Amino acid sequence: MGPSPTAARRRPSLPWWLPLVPLLWSSVARGALPFGSSPRRVGAELLSEQQLLEAEDLSLSLLQDRGLGPLSWSLPPDLPDLGPECQELLLDFARSSAELTRCMVRSARPVRLCQTCYPLFQQVASKMDNISRAVGNTSESQSCAKSLLMADRMQIVVILSEFFNTTWQDANCANCLTNNSEHLSNSTEHFLTLFNQTLTCFEHNLQGGSHNLLPPKNYSEVCKNCHTAYKSLSSLYNEMQKMSDLEQKAEAGAHLCIDVEDSMNITRKLWSRTFNCSVPCSDTVPVIAVSVFILFLPVVFYLSSFLHSEQKKRKLILPKRLKSSTSFASIQENSN
Repeated sequence: MGPSPTAARRRPSLPWWLPLVPLLWSSVARGALPFGSSPRRVGAELLSEQQLLEAEDLSLSLLQDRGLGPLSWSLPPDLPDLGPECQELLLDFARSSAELTRCMVRSARPVRLCQTCYPLFQQVASKMDNISRAVGNTSESQSCAKSLLMADRMQIVVILSEFFNTTWQDANCANCLTNNSEHLSNSTEHFLTLFNQTLTCFEHNLQGGSHNLLPPKNYSEVCKNCHTAYKSLSSLYNEMQKMSDLEQKAEAGAHLCIDVEDSMNITRKLWSRTFNCSVPCSDTVPVIAVSVFILFLPVVFYLSSFLHSEQKKRKLILPKRLKSSTSFASIQENSN
């Protein structure tokens, strides 16, 4: 009766001294002789170098076949070894984060953060959702979310995502976008169009070259020809600011998005400081009239008070004179 399949598949047990064979042969080859043996006897029993290598390879192969060699080692299951799906999610988040960071830095001055980087911000938010939602509700995806978001103290992915969200909120980019944050709002696009038209008007009407904006220069043509464009831009900005205050009146310190604010600040600095454009007469006449009226109010008040007090004095003195004359007449009659 032949051996059973189980017995045929069972590996033969090896002696305990077999792993020491390569070391013994290496010692002999290097001349390290065992104690109690002479060099002549050992030299007669030495094998060739090729035979030593063959014996060492045979012993290592037997050890690996028994599960004792280094090639059979594997990481313990509790180490953070990410699966292919989890690695792909992490790489996607890394790529989108790098693109968003590059866009934010390039759009820092002049500020074009919201209008340029909003597609990349939506992409990063989508990649973060893919990691945190545990796609497919499988054990592997849940383990991936735990490994990437909660496995260590630093939590790099979470910190990076919070940085992007905080920056986006501080810039108030939502005020420049539609409700679904997929496109720029109509008011923002209109404002940016007027802003570009105003800057184009400034450039076309500069005297002495557009690259030299230092005084003393004559910018009368800029103030004259670009007044309409600047007035339209300023009026639209004031309307957008009022609408933002009405929509976010419950929030303290509501602002427009940083792109609109920075563009308006640049335009106002050019208009007032660089070009030194004065306020038109149509705006100064009401201001002067109100100022003169306020200045004359104290004069009118003191003049009316003075006239009113003089009138009261006259009314009080007249009865005293009449009373003294009547009393003098009565005294004369009594003496007669």
